[in-house]
Amino acid sequence: MAEPRLSIEPHDACVVVAVHGELDVTSSQQLDDCLAEASPGRDRMILDLSGVDFMDTTALAVIVSHWRRQVEADGMFLIAGARYRYTKALWITGLADRLPMYDSVDEALSAATAAS
Repeated sequence: MAEPRLSIEPHDACVVVAVHGELDVTSSQQLDDCLAEASPGRDRMILDLSGVDFMDTTALAVIVSHWRRQVEADGMFLIAGARYRYTKALWITGLADRLPMYDSVDEALSAATAAS
């Protein structure tokens, strides 16, 4: 199984973390490390899940942990591009109703910019 590809791209006070591949128990630490690396100095983070082919609850726990950390620090944590077919765990757990979710990175960037 191939490792997921993760990238970090700054956008002013916001940072976009893009994921391509599968997020599961074998890659959750890599996701955690990437999100931790992206967060210092940025109060708005967008997690682009448009390239995710599968996500389990282990990865979901990492996402929730970073979402809570951002919010507790008066920041924003937005999800972009999550496709139900591949990220069902967001909907099954009810988190899709609690996490700020957008269809695209551009929509999330607009929302993050408008909130500042």
